[in-house]
Amino acid sequence: MTRHYGEVAFTPLVAEHQAIHGSAAAYARMIEGESVPDRIGRGEATFITSRDSFFLATVSETRWPYIQHRGGPAGFLKVIDETTLGFADFRGNRQYITRGNLDHEDRVSLFLIDYQLQARMKIFGRARVVEPDDDPELVASLAPVGHPARVERGILIDVEAFDWNCKQHIPQLVPLQAARHTVAELTERISELEAQLAIARGGVATAEP
Repeated sequence: MTRHYGEVAFTPLVAEHQAIHGSAAAYARMIEGESVPDRIGRGEATFITSRDSFFLATVSETRWPYIQHRGGPAGFLKVIDETTLGFADFRGNRQYITRGNLDHEDRVSLFLIDYQLQARMKIFGRARVVEPDDDPELVASLAPVGHPARVERGILIDVEAFDWNCKQHIPQLVPLQAARHTVAELTERISELEAQLAIARGGVATAEP
């Protein structure tokens, strides 16, 4: 965990509970050092761009948090540079809760998870909405090639801090496509073995009187 993540997440009330439950000293050591916004490294970039979904949290002007699932082809959440992420905002149910919340508050939180690898990454950032009329080239650049969903706008996120969680309590799930691929390979192998077995049995039968 980075120092900057701790500064963002560990509010006075959070620190109070850490002290009550005995984890304050350990976290105090983890956040020692210079406080600067975190930068996306090679490992983080690989993880981020391999995701086909993530969760995005915003806060309304009535102070209610809202979490929305965002999905698309792997790589639709793009790493623009070491401090910036971006994605195309696809048309959905047209409730526009996230869009409205961003007019009130630009602070967001992203939650990325890989169930197969049991890995998860949390990101704090500030979101900027880019409408097509404002910068059509940028919005077009965020759209995944060949994806049929209609793009309404682009969203850029200036990364403040991120943290990796341990895999404890993450259920290990396999994507449907990966499961289908494995089943197809096993089915093909079973067919090959059955054919070999049939040939072997036929040879034995021929040799018998």
